Amino acid sequence: MRAFVAVVGHGPELEREGGAVWVLRGLGAEVRCLELWHEPGPILPRAGEVLRTLFVEAPDRPDIATGVLRMLRREPALAAVAAMAAVSVAQVARLDPGSGFDDFVLFPYVPAELYARMRALEWRKSEFANEERMKVGAILIDRAGREVSVDGQPVPLTAREFALLAYLCDRRGRVVSRDEALAKVWGRGYEGGARTVDIHVRRLRQKLGDALALETSRGAGYKVAAPAGVVPAPGARAVGVEA
Repeated sequence: MRAFVAVVGHGPELEREGGAVWVLRGLGAEVRCLELWHEPGPILPRAGEVLRTLFVEAPDRPDIATGVLRMLRREPALAAVAAMAAVSVAQVARLDPGSGFDDFVLFPYVPAELYARMRALEWRKSEFANEERMKVGAILIDRAGREVSVDGQPVPLTAREFALLAYLCDRRGRVVSRDEALAKVWGRGYEGGARTVDIHVRRLRQKLGDALALETSRGAGYKVAAPAGVVPAPGARAVGVEA
């Protein structure tokens, strides 16, 4: 299967030196371009192809990046990244957790950072986004049956505990804030506070023990650790290219 990266941005600037297209091609990725707000036909995969990552380059307008990603995304396994100018980072925190992109990269780009972030996202998405049965270390999460087991032994979880575990594991290697967890697992109409997440995390740790590699990021949220070696060193393999 041939994989490629799609970059969406301002037409005249898409292929300028130092831009995402220029950097990604320099890393060995196959890149296709689309001008902002144009129909997505040119970047849709054909037979024998897979669109691995969608990159939106509108560094000074995170609201535009959000709109484009919401319009173009179709498959849960598609990793979505937005370029972000340093002066715009504060706006990211005010965006809806479901704003459309999985991560952002600061512009101007550092090629090694761009590579590492995109490879990590591609790994997480391709491994977990569409799986009904998700294996995380010794933990097996069966989405269809809503069952969890550790080393083959069933572990009874409540509906909220199961949903929170699955959400955190889907985002392995990334910190999930309490507000994001509340919005995604309990819904925006839920009147409880962040303490609800802490209580459920404590219960998950009690029930799953050392099998759950769940880290606390003080003041930020929780993160299920990604396995060592997930992100290869720059130059080891190009982003968006199947082995």
